Amino acid sequence: MNDKKSNDPSPAEWRVLSLVWEEGPYAAREVIDALKTQVDWSDSTVKTLLRRLVEKGHLQTRKVGNSFLYTGAGSPMGVLKRSGDSLLQRASRKTIGPLLAHLVESSELSQKDLDELKAMIETMSKEGES
Repeated sequence: MNDKKSNDPSPAEWRVLSLVWEEGPYAAREVIDALKTQVDWSDSTVKTLLRRLVEKGHLQTRKVGNSFLYTGAGSPMGVLKRSGDSLLQRASRKTIGPLLAHLVESSELSQKDLDELKAMIETMSKEGES
């Protein structure tokens, strides 16, 4: 993979990547057909997005007959963490807290997730006091 910033998926690439992670492996035709119900992209646009995701190292291909099957090259969490790190690097110290609060408020978190976040914040607060 190249540097982190250039490897971050674009919003359109995220749509394709999410589909392959959730439903894959997929042939290009299956990705195109699945996305037709969601977006108005040409076949060549979807194929370009697939090619870029392979070049960036987010998808792998395997030749099967006359087509290629696309699968995720890494874990979705790994890509999300790298993208989150990239976002935090662009934020100023004054905006990190409000940004994290926005992400929490905008998310559908389970009670377990909330409990884990609360415990993490309490631990970090205690470490900051020492």
